[in-house]
Amino acid sequence: MRIRAIDESTLQTVLAEDVVFEGELRFDQPLLIKGRVKGEVVSETDLYVNPGAVVEATITARKVSVKGDVHGDIRAIDRIELFSSARITGNIDSPDLIMQSGCRLNGSCRMPGGDAVKGES
Repeated sequence: MRIRAIDESTLQTVLAEDVVFEGELRFDQPLLIKGRVKGEVVSETDLYVNPGAVVEATITARKVSVKGDVHGDIRAIDRIELFSSARITGNIDSPDLIMQSGCRLNGSCRMPGGDAVKGES
């Protein structure tokens, strides 16, 4: 599967470049972060992190698409997409992972689902 670029005009919620948010961020519509977020991000829908954005948070969402910097663990229910400009420092957990050449991931990757390897419990 190929990573598709997002069309910002289709998103209802965008945290602009000049927004600095600290705390727990919960949302139920797809969200694009262009600024800085620190704390915890939780959603049952999609999260997009723009180039230049800095997220220092634990993230849980349906799909997480990263073009910027994330410092913290990411858990995606469906998929994590790391574009070539992505810089991740933290662990990722997702049944599906797409990484473009050039992205950086400093942490461990866990991909639940599928058949267990013979001998595993």
